[in-house]
Amino acid sequence: MSNSSKTIRVLHFYKTCYPYSFGGVEQVIHQLCMGGTSHGIVNEVLVLSPEGTDETVEVDGYTIHRVKQTFEVASTGFSIKAFSRFKKLAKEVDVIHYHFPWPFMDLVHIFSRLKKPSVVSYHSDIIRQKTLLKFYRPLMHYFLSDVTSITAASPNYLASSNVLEQYKDKSEVIPFGLDRHSYPIPETELFEQWEKVTGNKFFLFLGVLRYYKGLHILLDALIGLDYPVVIAGSGPIETELFEHAQKLNLKNVHFVGKVSEEDKSTLLSTCYGVVFPSHLRSEAFGISLLEGAMYGKPMISSEIGTGTTYINIDKKTGVVIPPSDHEALKEALKYLWENEQEAKEMGRNAEARYWELFTAGKMVESYADLYRQL
Repeated sequence: MSNSSKTIRVLHFYKTCYPYSFGGVEQVIHQLCMGGTSHGIVNEVLVLSPEGTDETVEVDGYTIHRVKQTFEVASTGFSIKAFSRFKKLAKEVDVIHYHFPWPFMDLVHIFSRLKKPSVVSYHSDIIRQKTLLKFYRPLMHYFLSDVTSITAASPNYLASSNVLEQYKDKSEVIPFGLDRHSYPIPETELFEQWEKVTGNKFFLFLGVLRYYKGLHILLDALIGLDYPVVIAGSGPIETELFEHAQKLNLKNVHFVGKVSEEDKSTLLSTCYGVVFPSHLRSEAFGISLLEGAMYGKPMISSEIGTGTTYINIDKKTGVVIPPSDHEALKEALKYLWENEQEAKEMGRNAEARYWELFTAGKMVESYADLYRQL
């Protein structure tokens, strides 16, 4: 329990959540809500419903409210209903927890005119929509100026974000965390099934297939190598990547699509190492990379000034390469593949670092303390 037995009610606000989608932000919200109970935190989550469903459901001990999405512009969902629903729910809680970036959220906060303690988990700078950012910037800064507290998931990101630099006086670092015990223990048959696909030594990429994940760089790095690589996940560029792999005539890449939690645990347990070539700052942390560390695997990631290099320490827990450099990535793959003892030692170091810094328990306790301070 945190430093007080008083129950704190928290409302999380984001465009989507688990189990409706499976990204890193959704995982963080889910872990916070599941773990909050033991700290006297009662969590509710307000999200949009693109399919138009208005509903309230219970998931793993917390409440999710879904309101109909009215329309979407540049991957930003808008909802007329969300204004009134947010205001009603926000009045009943002690703290509002926003998950940034989502420009519609800023509008809702400003128009609701509530004077409640609020924290923003700053998941990422806005990287891709540079033109839209010019119009959004005044709203963004009004919102960030108005909230009570801001958290970043790594000291790397806090130090390198031009936006957060302006709010250092109310910002702090709370690393994201995962609960190892919440991951299923796969059945023996599942290991046997996957070995028929992957063999007994392979690299794994796990995550949503998005433009900033650097998977085209990984495919280019595999030219001339015969190491098996499993790409587990689906996403907007899935077809594009598959066609690129065919064009390069890569026979050793297995696109296995979106996998179940049991399959994910099997792949994480059996892979030789985790490759995570994200090359843009849109990758602010890397939950899938952290899963690799949690399972004691050596990692390959890029130095992009974000949390990926807080998780993966070069030459200690894996190899860190320059972004967008497929030749450096090729050398990193070869190094780990050919140096098994060193790779195993890196994996042990990675798992030790997970237990030291990145457990869900540590993250939840830090947020519980912050809520009480607010």
